[in-house]
Amino acid sequence: MSRRCFLIVNPTSGTYSQQKVDSIMKGLTERGLAPELLPTQSAADPARFAARICREESDPLIVVAGGDGTINGVLNGLVPGAATLGVVPLGTSNVLARELEIHSVDDALDRLARGETRPISVGEIVCGGERRRFVLMAGVGFDGAVVRDVRLSEKRALGKGAYVLSALRALWNWDASQLTVTAGEKSVACHGVIVCNAAKYGGNFRLAPEADLFTPGFQVLCISGGRLAYLGLALGLLNGTAVFSSHVTCFTGEALEISGEKAVQLDGDYVCPTPIAVRTVPDLVRLVV
Repeated sequence: MSRRCFLIVNPTSGTYSQQKVDSIMKGLTERGLAPELLPTQSAADPARFAARICREESDPLIVVAGGDGTINGVLNGLVPGAATLGVVPLGTSNVLARELEIHSVDDALDRLARGETRPISVGEIVCGGERRRFVLMAGVGFDGAVVRDVRLSEKRALGKGAYVLSALRALWNWDASQLTVTAGEKSVACHGVIVCNAAKYGGNFRLAPEADLFTPGFQVLCISGGRLAYLGLALGLLNGTAVFSSHVTCFTGEALEISGEKAVQLDGDYVCPTPIAVRTVPDLVRLVV
């Protein structure tokens, strides 16, 4: 008997087309699964769909065909430990798919057919009494401002190039204010912070080699300095040495607080300004690997 699965699809994802969705539905069926298609119509739908599925189904298989933002939405609707999650890359950057070394849609479908899973840990922030989860990273400061100020028209036309334009605007309109990061007895003053739950960032760039989806905790990068420090960090990302910059203070931890007043992005979507508290959530969901 075919296993039922729920295919959550974001029609606004970077490489979406109805033809691709039809092909994914056919591919799932051919591999012994029985997919139910759930297209999103708003940013709230992924979390709402996931919450409903977890209420109504025992051990559901939820498949996300979209980008990292759609995956993030689903994570924020899951009941801890209740579901299995599969990823089919259709987004702009597909960082989680790159983290899992998923090379294509067919590769993702083959993995779903094999059904091998591992529990993953995610991050969670508390901001103004609201809780939000992330699977890849929380970026605070310059990183958050770049994501906050991306223009949708540019993203549709240029894809990842829209983030470059937003970064140039953020460099021009430089915010020199500081943040304070506190983890236990450790306190760091800095300009920006990236809390990494996964090793890769912004595509295939390896920003946090000590971060691991399958191990609770984060690699935290606190960035000091001005515009030139961020340009140096960008060059370091390109050649794989970003974490060794003299402008980066790096440590590992499972809980921290970030004070100040700067933008926060989670998994590539702007969510709120600081201050925030951040903690790890072990074994939230079983991920198809």
